[in-house]
Amino acid sequence: MTVGVEEEFVLVDPLSGATSTAAPRVLELLADEPGVMAEFLRFQLETVTGICHSLAEVREDLTRLRRRVAWAARRTGCAALATAVAPFEITPLVTADPRYRALAARFPGLVGDAGTCACHVHVGVPSRAAGVRVLAWLRPWLGTLLAISANSPYTGGADSGRASARYPLWSRWPTARPPSAWGGVAEYDAAVGEAIRSGAALDARSVYFYARLSSRHPTVEVRIADVCLDVDDAVLLAGLVRALVVTALAEDRRGVEPPRVPDAVVEGSLHAASRHGLGVPGAADLLTHLRPALRATGDLDEVMAGWHALEARGGGADRQRALRAASASPSEFVESLAAVTRVEDRERKPVR
Repeated sequence: MTVGVEEEFVLVDPLSGATSTAAPRVLELLADEPGVMAEFLRFQLETVTGICHSLAEVREDLTRLRRRVAWAARRTGCAALATAVAPFEITPLVTADPRYRALAARFPGLVGDAGTCACHVHVGVPSRAAGVRVLAWLRPWLGTLLAISANSPYTGGADSGRASARYPLWSRWPTARPPSAWGGVAEYDAAVGEAIRSGAALDARSVYFYARLSSRHPTVEVRIADVCLDVDDAVLLAGLVRALVVTALAEDRRGVEPPRVPDAVVEGSLHAASRHGLGVPGAADLLTHLRPALRATGDLDEVMAGWHALEARGGGADRQRALRAASASPSEFVESLAAVTRVEDRERKPVR
């Protein structure tokens, strides 16, 4: 089962922490790197791994891309941060791309809050029909995936009181909602088509279900997660999402029906994860649920090591709060976040 990961980053001034609209200059320095591209606002960048067959490949690609983005950002006088919301003042200048300009014209009231950063995990599926069935199996676990990745406690220079301030901001988009338990491809396509016809989405790419069929790749794309603070957490997330898809496909082959979880329950778990991060229950249940699939993919040791490390050091939001408490100024906080982002703070030591 192939897997790929997209990560989004914010660019900030290293002294004030305010966002820096330097993305076009950073991209010029990285013109030879197809895995780095523009995002909606000019203080954002996105990286995209190759099609990976192992978590070791995912780690290698994520590490290389983070280091390249960090290098180019420093060359332009800014810092790249793996945080799902810019922690200080933002300048919401839209990237000069026709599609982004059209999105901004369609949804002008959302532009100011649009600069959030996610981690999207793609997993290959054998068909679109299988992918639609996988989406129904993913619904109960979306809150757990958000809790594991929650990494945006600060916004506007203040603590939001949430582990993921990104979630309520991103959820303002009209189509940002959990996937339904659609009966098949026709129902899924009808939901996407209705979103476009009604004006709730510009095109299929801007139908922002928390998990969806990719409109460009033969994959299920899980979009609920905050961008992770460090590579270890992103690799853990990729392993968990791949195992969820493997488990769903195996259950589907056996003729097992996905659990019927009401929308209110799914949304309640997401709100709790946004508020409390790792403080919500469910992660241990997820690991138990996925153990057979993790063995089948060969990811069990890597995922368990990543999970124990996450438990020991805390989630992204906890670590951000600790880093800020230890910083005497915004510039010290920015440098601390930048060091973790560029995979510079420590060598990874797997936890047994």
